[in-house]
Amino acid sequence: MRSILVHADNDAAFEGRLQATLDLARRFEGHATLLIATPLQQFVSFDPFGGTYFATEALAAAQADDLALESRLEDRLKDEDVPWDIALADGEIAGALSAAAVFADLAVVSLPPAGAKAGPPPLLAGDVALSTAAPVLALPRATRTFDFDAPVMVAWNGSAEAAHALRAAIPLMKERAVTLVTVGKDEDGFPATDALSYLSRHDVHAELEIVERGVETVEERLEKEALAMGAGLIVMGAFGRSRLRETIFGGVTQYLLTNSSVPLLLAH
Repeated sequence: MRSILVHADNDAAFEGRLQATLDLARRFEGHATLLIATPLQQFVSFDPFGGTYFATEALAAAQADDLALESRLEDRLKDEDVPWDIALADGEIAGALSAAAVFADLAVVSLPPAGAKAGPPPLLAGDVALSTAAPVLALPRATRTFDFDAPVMVAWNGSAEAAHALRAAIPLMKERAVTLVTVGKDEDGFPATDALSYLSRHDVHAELEIVERGVETVEERLEKEALAMGAGLIVMGAFGRSRLRETIFGGVTQYLLTNSSVPLLLAH
């Protein structure tokens, strides 16, 4: 994980994202790229007759804010012992992050606050994970640093997405307790025992825990297991569905993206 991309903005969770990114860059002797994105579409309006208008003054103010943020970050980072650069992009945030992550080993974003109606898109981490090959580290908003010692829980269901996430997370599993947790039976064709063998070849000696769902949903059971073991990271595949289907039926990915108090490592 030598090239680490982080979403930079003025929200209250950014300092924690930045600190975690610097922790990761130090750990892996990597480079941090801070991406500031201005979603231009929010400054475009349409009238009933097909006309298109730019909110010119609002756009100029937003761009000035971005430049001011860039200047503050340059001052903030000039004495850090990590190589870094700052990139500015026009366009919606998820798309800008996905494009920038083409040559990143990890993208770092924050999970949304409970009941958020403003700020970044609520499922930003999921949107980025579904549209780029880079794994996404999604941090709870209270995060202040990245814990390299706490146990890792892998949410294992035998899917290709779960296998991709497991492979991507290997650098973060070294010298930590790792447990693959399966709720009920594997849903697809990749056995957990094969995943354990793969990890062992990378000197990650994980355990397998098979738990019954009981009266809880799969996502509730996974959350309970993560909290019980004191997990500092949940590794999981990111699954894409239509937004309407997610709204009606929910889903493990959506539930943890909107409820988790533990950092998530997502890959699709």
